Amino acid sequence: MANPRIRALTWWRKWAKRDWAIAAVGFTIILFALTLLFDSRNPDLNSTDDLIPLTLLRRAKATGAFCLDGSLPAYHFQKGFGSGSNNWVLHIEGGGWCNSIESCNDRKRTALGSSNYMDQLVEFSGILSGHPSQNPDFYNWNKVKIRYCDGASFAGHPESQFKNGTKLFFRGQLIWEAIMDEVLSLGLSNAKEALLSGCSAGGLATLIHCDDFRDHLPKDATVKCLADAGFFLDEPDILGNRTMRAFYHDVVQLQGTAKSLHKNCVGRMEPSKCFFPQEIVKNVRTPLFIVNPAYDFWQIQHILVPDASDPHGYWSRCRLNIQKCNSSQIETLQGFRNSLLKALSELQQRKEVGMFINSCFIHCQTLMAETWHSPNSPRINDKTIAESVGDWYFNRKVSKQIDCPYPCNPTCYNMDFTRSL
Repeated sequence: MANPRIRALTWWRKWAKRDWAIAAVGFTIILFALTLLFDSRNPDLNSTDDLIPLTLLRRAKATGAFCLDGSLPAYHFQKGFGSGSNNWVLHIEGGGWCNSIESCNDRKRTALGSSNYMDQLVEFSGILSGHPSQNPDFYNWNKVKIRYCDGASFAGHPESQFKNGTKLFFRGQLIWEAIMDEVLSLGLSNAKEALLSGCSAGGLATLIHCDDFRDHLPKDATVKCLADAGFFLDEPDILGNRTMRAFYHDVVQLQGTAKSLHKNCVGRMEPSKCFFPQEIVKNVRTPLFIVNPAYDFWQIQHILVPDASDPHGYWSRCRLNIQKCNSSQIETLQGFRNSLLKALSELQQRKEVGMFINSCFIHCQTLMAETWHSPNSPRINDKTIAESVGDWYFNRKVSKQIDCPYPCNPTCYNMDFTRSL
């Protein structure tokens, strides 16, 4: 039987050749592959006790808060205990975006557009783990995983729906509101401490909705937000084209997301620019923590070197394995890292902000034990991501960890997609 991790990566490459892969299945397949890889190395880190059932949001029907295909949105919930009984960590699932009728129609036939395709049981690991050895600061908190099925980082609006028989539901904002109402009724309304987190497109959603999350909770509660691999850059690709800006423009126009973005931003610039984190964070009042690899393979493969920018395949191996890059390509990647640090420079000056910017070729890092907190986790200044986030959240010490340039950090997990070739 074929190695499941290799098979998963092969499927990812197949999807990557389709226009909508920037928005949909690729991320989920990659996360699945990462989980298989890390679980195979550490079988003792997980158990069936960590499998949490899917809950459909029944009350969403009354408000019209539907996934792309009209199915009910969903979440997974594990109750806290002991000292964590009144504390909450919410995690928003990632999975890209859809920017056209065609791509949204494709997406609605997957778990990223319909709860009909979602796994009934999911594992809670990393920041959602219930094991103190894996998640020392948040293991006994109430934990919620919010499933992502709208294709616009929970920011779409029904006014933008097409009435020409496509049967697509652009209800991301309504889903966010319905999820909040549900979780507040489960006890979040009485939270003493709360952390909203998210990965990739879920990290972007975390930034978009961070202040709204804060405003729903008691004024005396400690409320903060963490975006993992969600700081997408508005940078030109290697040919000088603004591929990501054009893509976000289509998402914003299709799903009417401008209504979920800050008025100060959309009032002074084209709304799609306000979909980029660099602009969003300028108006966020709530304390933030940014986890991002400086060599985020998703951004390298879709923003810096998208397929169309490399017709002759000069970057074909480098974009799949950073160790295959030549000196000229590494220089380009260092420039991309510099762009990330520049985009974060203003945010870095804010006292309440924390960061963990490591020099790894990976994407999300908070959902897996191996990258969140384990003996072999990536470290900066001998701190894991979990330890750095805990230092920031509980004000134990200033936590702004900025790694040295690649290849200086031997603790990195650097993905190698060439193994599937």
